[in-house]
Amino acid sequence: MDKLSYSLGIVIANNLKGLGVTELAEQDFTAAVNAVLKGEKTAITEFEAQQEVSRFIQGQEEERGKFQREAGERFLADNAKKEGVTVTPSGLQYQILKEGTGKQPKATDKVRCHYEGTLIDGTVFDSSYRRGEPAVFPLNGVIKGWTEGVQLMKEGAKFRFFIPYQLAYGTQGAGNSIPPYAALVFDVELIDVL
Repeated sequence: MDKLSYSLGIVIANNLKGLGVTELAEQDFTAAVNAVLKGEKTAITEFEAQQEVSRFIQGQEEERGKFQREAGERFLADNAKKEGVTVTPSGLQYQILKEGTGKQPKATDKVRCHYEGTLIDGTVFDSSYRRGEPAVFPLNGVIKGWTEGVQLMKEGAKFRFFIPYQLAYGTQGAGNSIPPYAALVFDVELIDVL
Protein backbone atom coordinates (compact mmCIF):
# COMPACT_ATOMS: atom_id res chain seq x y z
CA MET A 1 0.00 0.00 0.00
CA ASP A 2 1.21 3.49 -0.83
CA LYS A 3 0.51 5.20 2.50
CA LEU A 4 0.45 8.74 1.06
CA SER A 5 -2.05 7.83 -1.67
CA TYR A 6 -4.25 6.04 0.83
CA SER A 7 -4.00 8.96 3.27
CA LEU A 8 -4.93 11.44 0.56
CA GLY A 9 -7.91 9.24 -0.26
CA ILE A 10 -9.07 9.40 3.36
CA VAL A 11 -8.67 13.18 3.56
CA ILE A 12 -10.44 13.80 0.25
CA ALA A 13 -13.24 11.33 1.08
CA ASN A 14 -13.85 13.01 4.46
CA ASN A 15 -14.00 16.41 2.75
CA LEU A 16 -16.44 15.05 0.18
CA LYS A 17 -18.52 13.43 2.91
CA GLY A 18 -18.65 16.81 4.68
CA LEU A 19 -20.13 18.30 1.52
CA GLY A 20 -22.84 15.63 1.47
CA VAL A 21 -21.31 13.36 -1.19
CA THR A 22 -22.22 9.77 -0.35
CA GLU A 23 -21.10 8.02 -3.54
CA LEU A 24 -18.97 8.70 -6.61
CA ALA A 25 -18.65 7.44 -10.14
CA GLU A 26 -15.20 6.08 -9.32
CA GLN A 27 -14.01 5.79 -12.91
CA ASP A 28 -14.86 9.43 -13.71
CA PHE A 29 -13.38 10.64 -10.42
CA THR A 30 -10.14 8.73 -10.97
CA ALA A 31 -9.90 9.90 -14.61
CA ALA A 32 -10.28 13.55 -13.52
CA VAL A 33 -7.72 13.22 -10.71
CA ASN A 34 -5.20 11.53 -13.02
CA ALA A 35 -5.70 14.08 -15.81
CA VAL A 36 -5.12 17.00 -13.44
CA LEU A 37 -2.09 15.39 -11.76
CA LYS A 38 -0.51 14.57 -15.15
CA GLY A 39 -1.28 18.01 -16.59
CA GLU A 40 -3.54 16.54 -19.29
CA LYS A 41 -6.64 18.15 -20.77
CA THR A 42 -9.73 17.39 -18.71
CA ALA A 43 -13.15 16.50 -20.19
CA ILE A 44 -14.62 19.77 -18.82
CA THR A 45 -12.95 23.03 -17.84
CA GLU A 46 -12.05 23.88 -14.26
CA PHE A 47 -14.66 26.67 -14.39
CA GLU A 48 -17.36 24.19 -15.44
CA ALA A 49 -16.24 21.83 -12.67
CA GLN A 50 -16.49 24.60 -10.08
CA GLN A 51 -19.98 25.51 -11.31
CA GLU A 52 -21.08 21.87 -11.06
CA VAL A 53 -19.73 21.57 -7.52
CA SER A 54 -21.39 24.88 -6.54
CA ARG A 55 -24.75 23.65 -7.90
CA PHE A 56 -24.36 20.44 -5.90
CA ILE A 57 -23.51 22.31 -2.67
CA GLN A 58 -26.41 24.70 -3.16
CA GLY A 59 -28.76 21.74 -3.67
CA GLN A 60 -27.45 20.12 -0.48
CA GLU A 61 -27.95 23.35 1.48
CA GLU A 62 -31.49 23.73 0.14
CA GLU A 63 -32.24 20.14 1.14
CA ARG A 64 -30.86 20.68 4.65
CA GLY A 65 -32.82 23.95 4.90
CA LYS A 66 -36.02 22.20 3.80
CA PHE A 67 -35.46 19.49 6.41
CA GLN A 68 -34.79 22.07 9.17
CA ARG A 69 -37.82 24.16 8.20
CA GLU A 70 -40.17 21.16 8.11
CA ALA A 71 -38.82 19.73 11.38
CA GLY A 72 -39.23 23.13 13.06
CA GLU A 73 -42.76 23.57 11.73
CA ARG A 74 -43.77 20.09 12.99
CA PHE A 75 -42.18 20.74 16.37
CA LEU A 76 -43.92 24.10 16.79
CA ALA A 77 -47.31 22.74 15.62
CA ASP A 78 -47.12 19.93 18.19
CA ASN A 79 -45.77 22.23 20.88
CA ALA A 80 -48.59 24.76 20.40
CA LYS A 81 -51.07 22.10 21.54
CA LYS A 82 -49.32 21.54 24.87
CA GLU A 83 -50.87 22.80 28.07
CA GLY A 84 -49.33 26.04 29.30
CA VAL A 85 -47.96 27.10 25.91
CA THR A 86 -49.19 30.45 24.57
CA VAL A 87 -48.81 31.43 20.90
CA THR A 88 -48.59 35.10 19.94
CA PRO A 89 -49.86 36.48 16.60
CA SER A 90 -46.26 36.51 15.26
CA GLY A 91 -45.91 32.76 15.90
CA LEU A 92 -43.71 33.10 18.99
CA GLN A 93 -44.59 30.49 21.59
CA TYR A 94 -43.87 30.79 25.27
CA GLN A 95 -44.35 28.99 28.53
CA ILE A 96 -44.17 30.73 31.91
CA LEU A 97 -41.82 28.77 34.17
CA LYS A 98 -41.82 31.40 36.92
CA GLU A 99 -43.78 34.65 37.19
CA GLY A 100 -41.89 37.85 37.87
CA THR A 101 -42.97 40.79 39.99
CA GLY A 102 -40.57 43.55 38.98
CA LYS A 103 -40.29 46.02 36.14
CA GLN A 104 -41.39 45.03 32.62
CA PRO A 105 -39.00 46.07 29.81
CA LYS A 106 -39.76 47.97 26.62
CA ALA A 107 -38.00 47.19 23.33
CA THR A 108 -35.68 50.17 23.83
CA ASP A 109 -34.47 49.01 27.29
CA LYS A 110 -31.28 47.21 28.19
CA VAL A 111 -31.78 44.00 30.12
CA ARG A 112 -29.68 41.57 32.15
CA CYS A 113 -30.66 37.93 31.58
CA HIS A 114 -29.52 34.43 32.18
CA TYR A 115 -30.42 32.12 29.32
CA GLU A 116 -29.80 28.86 27.55
CA GLY A 117 -30.51 28.35 23.86
CA THR A 118 -31.02 24.98 22.20
CA LEU A 119 -31.99 23.55 18.87
CA ILE A 120 -35.25 21.59 18.89
CA ASP A 121 -33.26 18.36 19.34
CA GLY A 122 -31.91 19.69 22.64
CA THR A 123 -28.41 20.61 21.39
CA VAL A 124 -27.20 23.59 23.45
CA PHE A 125 -25.64 26.28 21.26
CA ASP A 126 -25.32 29.10 23.81
CA SER A 127 -25.71 29.43 27.56
CA SER A 128 -24.95 32.28 29.95
CA TYR A 129 -25.44 29.75 32.76
CA ARG A 130 -22.50 27.72 31.46
CA ARG A 131 -20.40 30.86 31.19
CA GLY A 132 -21.34 31.68 34.79
CA GLU A 133 -22.30 35.26 33.99
CA PRO A 134 -25.59 36.83 32.88
CA ALA A 135 -25.71 38.69 29.57
CA VAL A 136 -26.53 42.39 29.19
CA PHE A 137 -27.91 43.66 25.89
CA PRO A 138 -30.32 46.15 24.35
CA LEU A 139 -33.62 44.40 23.77
CA ASN A 140 -33.91 45.84 20.27
CA GLY A 141 -30.45 44.46 19.36
CA VAL A 142 -31.30 40.76 19.49
CA ILE A 143 -33.40 38.34 17.42
CA LYS A 144 -37.07 39.29 16.97
CA GLY A 145 -38.29 36.40 19.11
CA TRP A 146 -36.29 37.72 22.07
CA THR A 147 -37.32 41.34 21.51
CA GLU A 148 -40.98 40.33 21.52
CA GLY A 149 -40.77 37.65 24.19
CA VAL A 150 -38.72 39.39 26.86
CA GLN A 151 -41.16 42.32 26.78
CA LEU A 152 -43.81 39.89 28.09
CA MET A 153 -41.71 39.24 31.20
CA LYS A 154 -41.27 41.08 34.48
CA GLU A 155 -38.04 41.13 36.48
CA GLY A 156 -37.63 37.83 38.30
CA ALA A 157 -39.57 35.86 35.67
CA LYS A 158 -38.33 32.79 33.84
CA PHE A 159 -39.93 31.88 30.49
CA ARG A 160 -39.29 29.24 27.88
CA PHE A 161 -39.54 30.59 24.33
CA PHE A 162 -40.13 28.46 21.25
CA ILE A 163 -39.02 30.62 18.35
CA PRO A 164 -39.81 29.96 14.67
CA TYR A 165 -36.95 30.54 12.25
CA GLN A 166 -38.54 33.78 10.96
CA LEU A 167 -38.16 35.30 14.44
CA ALA A 168 -34.71 33.75 15.00
CA TYR A 169 -31.82 33.61 12.51
CA GLY A 170 -33.98 33.12 9.42
CA THR A 171 -32.88 31.45 6.24
CA GLN A 172 -29.18 32.06 6.95
CA GLY A 173 -28.72 30.53 10.40
CA ALA A 174 -25.83 31.70 12.58
CA GLY A 175 -22.28 30.37 12.48
CA ASN A 176 -21.77 26.63 12.62
CA SER A 177 -24.14 26.02 15.54
CA ILE A 178 -27.48 27.29 14.20
CA PRO A 179 -28.47 25.95 10.79
CA PRO A 180 -30.61 27.86 8.30
CA TYR A 181 -34.38 27.68 9.00
CA ALA A 182 -33.78 26.46 12.57
CA ALA A 183 -36.53 26.83 15.16
CA LEU A 184 -34.98 27.55 18.55
CA VAL A 185 -35.82 27.04 22.21
CA PHE A 186 -34.62 29.48 24.87
CA ASP A 187 -34.99 29.40 28.62
CA VAL A 188 -34.72 33.04 29.67
CA GLU A 189 -34.54 34.46 33.17
CA LEU A 190 -35.04 38.25 33.31
CA ILE A 191 -32.82 39.44 36.16
CA ASP A 192 -33.34 43.16 35.74
CA VAL A 193 -34.18 46.01 33.41
CA LEU A 194 -31.31 48.52 33.27
